[in-house]
Amino acid sequence: MALYTNSATLNADTAAYTSTGEVSASGYTAGGVTLTVEKGISSNTAYISFENASVSAAFTARGALIYKDGGAAICVLDFGSDKTSTTTFTVTFPTASSTDALIRLS
Repeated sequence: MALYTNSATLNADTAAYTSTGEVSASGYTAGGVTLTVEKGISSNTAYISFENASVSAAFTARGALIYKDGGAAICVLDFGSDKTSTTTFTVTFPTASSTDALIRLS
């Protein structure tokens, strides 16, 4: 998952990882962090979410891009406003369940 500033253009047409507008800070590595997938099926609904992800760095981010190895985009996250951290930046994901997960298919 790569993190982006408010200068990035991420939307439904974003097809792949880009470094344009990506956060640049000491402690943040270009390309972002590797996410741990949490998935399952319950009540005829398949779901995917992720473990919370943290970066030990001070920066401001407006959104994120979850993408596969090779760069293909999976999901754009818009934080709703700029989010700033002075020590550790954490993205908290919803519970991995058929009613709350980030991605749900039924």
